[in-house]
Amino acid sequence: MAMQSSEQSNQVNCQTEYDVLKKVIVCPPKHMRIGTVINETQKRYVSENINVDIAMEQHRQFVDVMKKNNVDVIELETEEKLNEQVFTRDIGFTVGEQLFVSAMGSGIRTGEVGILKGRLHQDNIPFKDLVQMSIEGGDVVIDKEKVWVGLSTRTTLKATEALQALLPNHQVIPVSLERRILHLDCAFNIIGDNLALIYPNAFSSTRVDKLREHYELIEVNEEEQFTLGTNVLSIGEKKIISMPQNKQVNKEMEQAGFDVIEVEFNEIIKSGGSFRCCSMPLLRM
Repeated sequence: MAMQSSEQSNQVNCQTEYDVLKKVIVCPPKHMRIGTVINETQKRYVSENINVDIAMEQHRQFVDVMKKNNVDVIELETEEKLNEQVFTRDIGFTVGEQLFVSAMGSGIRTGEVGILKGRLHQDNIPFKDLVQMSIEGGDVVIDKEKVWVGLSTRTTLKATEALQALLPNHQVIPVSLERRILHLDCAFNIIGDNLALIYPNAFSSTRVDKLREHYELIEVNEEEQFTLGTNVLSIGEKKIISMPQNKQVNKEMEQAGFDVIEVEFNEIIKSGGSFRCCSMPLLRM
């Protein structure tokens, strides 16, 4: 769908994970800290916790890259008690021309939803509330008519079935995950037409074979999965934002013809999310 100046400035539309990113919601990690441990990565870093100054600078560089690539970046207001706000992917997701606001699987994150809704109302961006059992945006990976949804500790099968009812023109496909994997995008991410990144140990061999029927798969190893090698952000025209530490997956993406833009994010990933987790696309073209 073409976007035309102010008349259509509030429209949302995302058909894939890799079309050109035009509008995105982020939130700076101003109050980021590991308090109540809510994932496996945080367990490793809870004692040293987060250096907020470093996290803020790394996030600023991430935002600068998007702005330099003509992305309209909307920043949410921060609240001191909301330590996970940087991970805006989870609180909402766009499928086609519909923006959904998530029902959060972790109680300590529910306050983030209210801030998102306030900003959407302010900007006259329409959305639909998901009030079923929990579903989070990190578990939702879209590719045209297919919507892959991870069944994790944050997203239920019942919520997946409810999403299918709301998307009659899409095929919503549930994907079971190993329990230690926080969200689907920590193990699977579509980066191009028929091309995806995968951490195969997160899935049964049967599921990997099924995904291979749809995509050529670039496999991410154990070490680079821990540094969230799958959790890159495609900004379109084969440009991908990735961490410099993930050398093998970056090399393979470059060999596949991608322009890999390396941005340091090692402070933010201590809390269990990387570039995809820190961005909620509203419009791709």
